[in-house]
Amino acid sequence: MIRILKMSNRVAICLFRNDLRYHDNEVLALAHKSADFVLPLYCFDPRHFEGTHHYKFPKTGIFRTQFLLETVEDFRKTLVKRGSNLMIVHSKPEEALLKIFKSLTGLKVTLILQTEVTKEETDVEKCLQKICQEIKASYINCWGSTLYHKGDLPFQINHVPDSYTGFRKDVEEKLRIRPEISMPDKMKPVPTFAHEIPWGNLPTIEALNSTKPIPNSSSAFPFNGGETAALLRLKSYLWETNAVAQYKETRNGLIGSDYSTKFSPWLAHGCLSPRRIHWELEKYELQRTKNQSTYWVRFELLWRDYFKFVSMKYGDRIFYPNGMKGRRQQWKKDMELFKAWQMGKTGVPFVDANMRELLATGWMSNRGRQNVASFLVKDLLLDWRLGAEWFESLLLDHDVCSNYGNWNYVAGIGNDPRENRKFNMIKQSMDYDLEGNYIRMWVPELREIPGSKIHSPWMLSSGALSAAKIRLGDNYPNPVVVAPEWSRHQKGGKDFGQGNPKGGTQRGIDFYFKNPGGQK
Repeated sequence: MIRILKMSNRVAICLFRNDLRYHDNEVLALAHKSADFVLPLYCFDPRHFEGTHHYKFPKTGIFRTQFLLETVEDFRKTLVKRGSNLMIVHSKPEEALLKIFKSLTGLKVTLILQTEVTKEETDVEKCLQKICQEIKASYINCWGSTLYHKGDLPFQINHVPDSYTGFRKDVEEKLRIRPEISMPDKMKPVPTFAHEIPWGNLPTIEALNSTKPIPNSSSAFPFNGGETAALLRLKSYLWETNAVAQYKETRNGLIGSDYSTKFSPWLAHGCLSPRRIHWELEKYELQRTKNQSTYWVRFELLWRDYFKFVSMKYGDRIFYPNGMKGRRQQWKKDMELFKAWQMGKTGVPFVDANMRELLATGWMSNRGRQNVASFLVKDLLLDWRLGAEWFESLLLDHDVCSNYGNWNYVAGIGNDPRENRKFNMIKQSMDYDLEGNYIRMWVPELREIPGSKIHSPWMLSSGALSAAKIRLGDNYPNPVVVAPEWSRHQKGGKDFGQGNPKGGTQRGIDFYFKNPGGQK
């Protein structure tokens, strides 16, 4: 039965952005509790499908666009099952809400949304707040994107520690993770409008200035977008495969879907609550096993929190060429060199394999990201924002704070006091892909090179190259740069083929932690 709106009725409009889930969703829970009618709304903001700020790459590339469409479609289906619906609009939220407010004139209207922390998102929030003030609607924002709640932090945002270790110790020692928000089985009804506004259809991918990506059988992320897929993955990674119990040992892998959690794309879109992960881990630790691996999943979630709070502390400085630190540095803008990196044609196989995986699937391992980023800024000396904006465009799991925070660190302009960290591409390649199977997967022109010789084809004799059907400078590039420190790990170098058969003694240490000598 349709309930008719009365002047005394309270209507809550829930504007969703990066919180596209039903479970543990304070926006929906608060709306249900405080209003008679609830209108869930998602806007495909055309600004998200334009160019990146400096270099004009597609702001939301084909992989994330497809993932987002799947996510919104899944969220609508979930809301319908819960007795509600999702209004889908292809416009700026400011414009969409003005039309909706007009249809609700005379009613007690509240706009509820999850707050974000970076400029483009907070500019929208300021605009919406102003609109609400002008039409005398209430405005409420909620915090819901982190493992630890912002309101529970043991320090003010401007005193967030400048090292992750300091932050982690403070938070782990002094705070408890809040329980999930209890959600109703059925939502309050959606409002009926005096002047009907259509609920809208999911736009085509072409309408969002994109094209449907071609599926790749080698993708390490063969999953769909949406809360349903996210919860299935959580169940699979913990309860069905027990893969979480080996996470710390496998997390630096390169091939397959189970070397890491793969939660990040769903976390970035808000399909999966970090608190749901934590409390599911608590159950797993009680019923199955508790070890360093189960802890390390939370450890990584805390990194995500840290970048969020650091971005709040430093504001727009995370986007500046001199970064959070404000360290003046000259960056090159050699677009030909950048294109070689972008397309996976640098002549350095480990870099090329990772960049081609990204180009073909929208995914790259954490280990790969650290290496290709270091290569761009430390070996090629290119503007770090080229890399950050290319990642922003292509990554399925792009999160503004984590992406730009990581690039600040790589470029040596973050708030971390340590500097001059640089990855040794050949050592890293041998540490994490000793026999070259990952490289062969993504750089098939090198597949005939046997074993670990694949890591530095420019070191091979003409006979070896001929036998592998490689013509450097023709069917595979000469390296755009050869760093002097690589020679210690190439054929003929004193370390070649010696020591740990899986790589050097530093294998597996996270990028963010101190490494004597500054090399990895």
